[in-house]
Amino acid sequence: MDEAASPAIVGVLCCNRSLDGRATQAVASRFVAPIARYAGVAVLLVPAIPEAVDVPGVARLLDGLLLTGSCSNLEPRRYGGAALPEGQELDARRDQVALSLASRMIEAGKPVFGICRGLQELNVLFGGTLSPDVGESGHYRFEAGCSSDDLFDHHHEIEIVGKGALSEALGRGRRRVNSVHQQGIERLGHGLAVEALAPDDGLIEAVWAEPCGAPVVGVQWHPEWDVETNPDSRAFFRLFGRAASRGPTHWQAA
Repeated sequence: MDEAASPAIVGVLCCNRSLDGRATQAVASRFVAPIARYAGVAVLLVPAIPEAVDVPGVARLLDGLLLTGSCSNLEPRRYGGAALPEGQELDARRDQVALSLASRMIEAGKPVFGICRGLQELNVLFGGTLSPDVGESGHYRFEAGCSSDDLFDHHHEIEIVGKGALSEALGRGRRRVNSVHQQGIERLGHGLAVEALAPDDGLIEAVWAEPCGAPVVGVQWHPEWDVETNPDSRAFFRLFGRAASRGPTHWQAA
C-alpha cells in the first residue's frame, strides 16, 4: 500500500456511559460519520479512560483531535466553579483525557476542534471558566419524553464576528444554529478569540486560536446533527479535515 495515499488519522473522544448496567465507552455515530464523509480522514476512537490512554503516544499517532459533545459536563473543580445544579451529569475521567490529550496535541502543532462540551473543554484548558447560566435565548430545551429530534431541532441566531479559521470557512454574519447545552463560557480562556456570539444575550458561541501553528476551533452548537442539509455544518468538518491533512503550517485553503 502506498503510504503517501493514506489519509490523516484523527481521534474522536469517547465518553463513559452505562449500558444495561455495564460501564461502556460511547460516542454518537453522528460525530463520526461526517468526519469520514466530509473531512476525508480516518477515525480512531479514543477511550475516556486515563489509564488506557498513553497521551504522548496517542498524540504522536494522531493528526487531529475532535472533542465531542456529551450528556455530561466538566467537573467545576477544573475551573474553580460552584457545584452544578442537581441532576447534571459529570464525567471526571473524560475531563482528564480530554484536557491532557488536547494540551499535548496543541503543543505539537496539531489541530483540535471541539463541539459543545468540546468547546467548554477548550475554554477550561486555556484557563477560562464556565457557568450554568446559558442566557435568555433558549440555548437548551428539555422536557420529559422529549425526543432527540425535538431536542436538537432547537435553533437560535448567532453572529459570526471573528477573523479566524471558522469565519474564513463560513463567512461572517448571522446564522441559525441548533443548540443543546447546560453550560456556557463565563470567562474566556487566555489566548482564545471569540468567533461567534448569540446576539440576544452575548453568550460566546465559537472560539478560535492558533497557538502553535495549527487551528484550535470550538463551537457551542452541533454541526454534526444537520450536516447533510446544512452547508455551514459541512464546512466545519471540511475545515477540520483540511487542518488535519495539511499539517501545522499548511492547513489553510489554497
